[in-house]
Amino acid sequence: MHHTTKDGPRASERRSGVRRAFVASLTGTALEWYDFAVYSAAAALVFGDLFFPSEDPLTGTLLAFSTYAVGYLSRPLGGVVFGRLGDVIGRKKVLIATLVLIGVATFLIGVLPTYSTIGVAAPIALVVLRFAQGVGVGGEWGGAVLLSSEFGDPRRRGFYASAAQVGPPAGNLLANGVLAALGALLTEAQFEAWGWRVAFLLSGALVAFGLWIRAKLEETPVFKAMEAEQSRPEAPIREVLTTQPRALLAAILCRVGPDVLYAMFTVFVLTYATGELGMSRGSALAAVLIGSSLQVFLMPLAGAVSDRINRRVLYGCAAVAAGVWPFLFFPMIGGGSWIPLALGVVVGLVIHCFLYGPQAAFIAEQFSPRLRYTGSSLAYTLAGIIGGAVAPLLFTTLLSAYGSWLPLALYIAVAAAVSLAGVFLGRDPEAAVDEDARLATPAEQATADAARPTAV
Repeated sequence: MHHTTKDGPRASERRSGVRRAFVASLTGTALEWYDFAVYSAAAALVFGDLFFPSEDPLTGTLLAFSTYAVGYLSRPLGGVVFGRLGDVIGRKKVLIATLVLIGVATFLIGVLPTYSTIGVAAPIALVVLRFAQGVGVGGEWGGAVLLSSEFGDPRRRGFYASAAQVGPPAGNLLANGVLAALGALLTEAQFEAWGWRVAFLLSGALVAFGLWIRAKLEETPVFKAMEAEQSRPEAPIREVLTTQPRALLAAILCRVGPDVLYAMFTVFVLTYATGELGMSRGSALAAVLIGSSLQVFLMPLAGAVSDRINRRVLYGCAAVAAGVWPFLFFPMIGGGSWIPLALGVVVGLVIHCFLYGPQAAFIAEQFSPRLRYTGSSLAYTLAGIIGGAVAPLLFTTLLSAYGSWLPLALYIAVAAAVSLAGVFLGRDPEAAVDEDARLATPAEQATADAARPTAV
């Protein structure tokens, strides 16, 4: 009698599920960063005049940027609400909800009447929609990481979880491409009148694609195993805070260095190159775009390398490199030449890849599977406030106060040391791999038993 082995249709179906999960994870985080990049550009260029009119243009711009900060400050609420739900009702349902929330908020910003049309209701609505974006983002990242990593082999968690990490460079590249195209096709008056809206409305296409992919996915195997064991937590936030405080602290600290490094080499370097070195914004932006383009390919590579080399060791080495590189970078670009700037930015973003690529897996594996969505979301959102949210402001303040690059380099070095402390506090990947393997064992064993001939 012929018996079908478990490596036939079942293995093919699993590979297909892993691929869909990888794409679903990537599209969600790409949308998140596309929205943030488009919003920051619009806040700098047009929101001050359109939503916060003032006799002082600077006041309007500052108020517009304050709505940008709201998107960061609301993230922890999303991490708390959606992180908890992700561990209780499942990864898939929550990720559909967060994608809808982000997409609808962004689309509504694109059709929002301005101050001249509805008065003070316009800036209030803008702040509310920005807040909603941040809440959705706060719940998106942790689930996107688990979606791809819990479908894949836990021993390749670094590669599969890196899908969520490709989102920032992919989203930023897409946003810059859209803005560059609009800038080339429209006059400044046309962009201010209606062109900026196009960039927001285009996010609807990304949302539709992401929802189509996510709706076709099943729940992750790890969560289904937790359901079968009836081991889902009743109060995941309380459990994380009381039973896994060290894991939460390690996950928060390890994020700070990469966030600060990224803020320097994608955002503040534009200000430094134009203001301090006298370079054109276009040439500085070209250096950043080259580095960001490379990151799209290097993020998965760095994640895969972390599966072969101990993830903590790789992360620690990259954190040391992040702390050292600024002390070489700033003297190197002092002459105001483009080639050293481009080379320096690329090296900085390559170092960032070897932090950020393995980071998703490192954070997820700090927590037990039943608390993983909650723990990862809390760590991501809380670290974002003390890392990425304040970094551009601190860079600006330090340069203004001291007029030297040295305090900037020291700030990055301190942030890298904070991440190094998180790496030392964290646990090795092997423990998390064993936990996931244990959860998957009963289902796998049942399949294997069914495939075996019955003894007579």
